[in-house]
Amino acid sequence: MQPRRNATTLLRSARTAWAISPLGPGVEPVHETPSTVLYEKPHALVRRIAPAAAQSGNPVLLVTPLAVPVSCWDLRPGQSLAAHLASTRPTYTIDYGDITFADRAMGFEHWVDGILPEAVRRIADEHDAPVHLVGWSLGASMSLMLGAHLPNLPIASITGLAAPIDYRRTGTYAPLFAVGDTVGLTPLLATTKLAGGAPAVATRLAYRWLSPMRELTKPWTLLTNLDQPETLARIEATDRFTSSMPGYPARLLNQSIAVLTHGRAFMHGEVRLTDDLTIRTRDLALPTLLIGSTSDAIAHADSVRAGLEAFPKAKVEFIEVDGFSHLGIVASPRASEVVWPALDRHLAATDRA
Repeated sequence: MQPRRNATTLLRSARTAWAISPLGPGVEPVHETPSTVLYEKPHALVRRIAPAAAQSGNPVLLVTPLAVPVSCWDLRPGQSLAAHLASTRPTYTIDYGDITFADRAMGFEHWVDGILPEAVRRIADEHDAPVHLVGWSLGASMSLMLGAHLPNLPIASITGLAAPIDYRRTGTYAPLFAVGDTVGLTPLLATTKLAGGAPAVATRLAYRWLSPMRELTKPWTLLTNLDQPETLARIEATDRFTSSMPGYPARLLNQSIAVLTHGRAFMHGEVRLTDDLTIRTRDLALPTLLIGSTSDAIAHADSVRAGLEAFPKAKVEFIEVDGFSHLGIVASPRASEVVWPALDRHLAATDRA
């Protein structure tokens, strides 16, 4: 009996090894929760997730960061914040599409003074109710800027998942501060401007570099989990997400480096984007939830906690969590147990007509 069981296990592992190989079909099919298109414009494809579900309450717009595929919200079954929210309330995603050299002049102002306000207004009109903004990473940064910039926009609340507020409090950026504080950022900014931004391949490599141990140990992890399809499916979904990352436009990347990161604009209360547009982020007055992880190499919990100081007029709640990576705080299995319930409570408490 034992040899037969061992043979069955060996055969199953061999099939799995083929599935995860470069020529294999993968462990599980690519997942996508059913959705319908609300509208589509350049760099703004807005979809309603699971529109057939029984939904109530204020709608949610999941604000995608730049240089990240919209699949971050809908990674796979059990790791889809979009599907979770859409099971109870109207939920929308916004996809910016590919970013190319032709988009190099696009900056944050194009999103917070154009693309995102239109999305909020159209979703609010669709439901005759203010919209909850739920942003991840730079998507959270844009949500916070938007809430401060256009206080009359129909926004019910803001949630920032892994929202970097004070970059000095995340050790990953120490080299950038060391260079900027000594010789200035001009050489770096000139290089990114000349290149038209950060191409997709650079974005993907940088993201992988931030998790070196994961990349180094991945072959061994795959080999030792050939009989664990759930583990392999999670790895596969994360790899697919990383491989789909688009690039940054040059102007926005330089604003992120010089204004938000090195300039610590949120901590100074003002984000100067153009000669004619300075957003007084200290005037943000919306109910705001910030969630940060002590294990996040891109937005450490200490950086996120800084929002308690940066937005004195907002009713800010900060929640610290442990053991989550930057993507994991949105889309890991544990996020559904720890992060999503906190978000649900915040949305329910701030629903309004």
